[in-house]
Parts: sequence; C-alpha cells; structure tokens
Amino acid sequence: MDSSPSFLDPEKVVKQFNLSAGDHVADFGAGHGYLTIPMARIVGGDGKIFALDIQKNSLDMIRSKARLEHLLNIETIWSDLEEPQGSHIKAGYIDFAVIANILFQLENKNTVFNEAYRILRKDGKLAALEWEGTLQSSLGPPLELRIPKEETVRLATDAGFKLEREFDGGTHHYGLLFKKQ
Repeated sequence: MDSSPSFLDPEKVVKQFNLSAGDHVADFGAGHGYLTIPMARIVGGDGKIFALDIQKNSLDMIRSKARLEHLLNIETIWSDLEEPQGSHIKAGYIDFAVIANILFQLENKNTVFNEAYRILRKDGKLAALEWEGTLQSSLGPPLELRIPKEETVRLATDAGFKLEREFDGGTHHYGLLFKKQ
C-alpha cells in the first residue's frame, strides 16, 4: 500500500534505519517505492535495494521512478512473500530488510518474517512499519485488519528476531527495529 507524504515522511522514516553506503536492502511489499527510492539514495552505487512486490504494476512504477532519478541500484523482483523463499534472494545476503504496510494484507504472516530471517546476514536488521491499530481514521485499512504492535513483536521474535527499539513511524504508523539473533 502506498502512503501519502501528508502523514508519513519517507525521508524521516528511512533516516531512522541508519543505513550505510554499500548496504544491501530488501523492501518487502515495496508498493510504488515510497521507501525504496530514499533508501536507494542512501546506500548509493555500491549498495543495492531489492524491491519486492506481488503487484507487477507496482514494480513497473518503481522502475520508472528509478530511471527518472538515475538510480541504478534498484532491482525489482516479483515475489509472493507468503510462499517459502518467496523473495528469490539467497540466504544471508541482505544487511537490512523492511516490512512496511503489508501485514494486514497477509494470511500467513509468519512466512514473511521467516523469509526476512532467512535472507538477512547474521546480526542483520529488520524494520517493521505498520498501521497503528488504535487510531480511528479514514486512512489505511479498517481497524479490525490492522496488526497490533504486540502481534508484530511476537511474529518477529517467533522467527528469531530480537526487538532493539521503536522508531517514529509518523502519525498513523508504529515502527519497530529488530536484530537477527
């Protein structure tokens, strides 16, 4: 799901990830590249962003944006993240993974966390950015579909991650940063 700059500032969110030049990043459910593009600027030419999505038109949009900004470090991958090894990325290759605004759409939420764990290197990081579950709003999915923060922590820890800290996800989102154990 694509987010609007009026309530989620991608530059501010991505800055909190503490990415470095040369990092390899997987953006799970990249949508229209709302976080992909700013992350690609940070990791630079020696880094790589893998933009993963099941919607082929979203991947086309990301490729178009990358061309417009002359970003050659973005690879789009059609992925069904509810399937084992659905990212098509080799194990232990990624420094940082992002799961943003997709959990409410998934039936098998465990699979996406297990896949993030599989592709992350030892001590790799995972950011989860999801819709706040307590704020009544016309924005985003219905409240009953939103995943509470505690459930996201449970899903991540069940997959082998440890919660490091929370980060500012904006007015309508919560942000959690995990480390692969």
